[in-house]
Amino acid sequence: MNVRRQLAARLFATGKDTQGAIARRLGVSRQSVLRWFRAWRQGGRAALRGTGRAGRKPKLEPRLLPQIDAALRQGPRAFGFATNLWTLARVAVVVKRLTGVQYRLASVWRLLQKLEWTLQRPAKRARERDEAAVREWVSTRWPKVKKTRAAAGRGSSSKMKAVSRSDRPSAAPGPRGARPRF
Repeated sequence: MNVRRQLAARLFATGKDTQGAIARRLGVSRQSVLRWFRAWRQGGRAALRGTGRAGRKPKLEPRLLPQIDAALRQGPRAFGFATNLWTLARVAVVVKRLTGVQYRLASVWRLLQKLEWTLQRPAKRARERDEAAVREWVSTRWPKVKKTRAAAGRGSSSKMKAVSRSDRPSAAPGPRGARPRF
């Protein structure tokens, strides 16, 4: 946007184009060009410079992000947590320990996205699960129990008697294939 404002300042200085033409050329609204023109007339090109980033400055300095990423890659157990599963609350604790900056959970999620971490959920399986027994069941018992489409034959999901193909689709009068009128 700063480039557009500076180009607009050059166009204002030439005095050849109308504000509407400048707006079309730059792909912005006429109101924006009018606002820029007023600022340019009062303060010149310097008045059209961008004000910098919008919003609050980040709490963490960008140089600390690789340090946090490396720490998180060590795993939760390296920081004294009982399980090997990261949660937003645990990440917030680690960030506070490393940098002294306290984040709320939504901000922790944005931080993880900035570090290119993604949401991953662990597979939920019973601790008592016997993989050998599961493979055995899938290979021997499942084929006997599984219903196949070919074995069932052609059927209908309706409990009513199937309509023959020769019947008309509706009882409404009209030529075959015509759209119904509503």
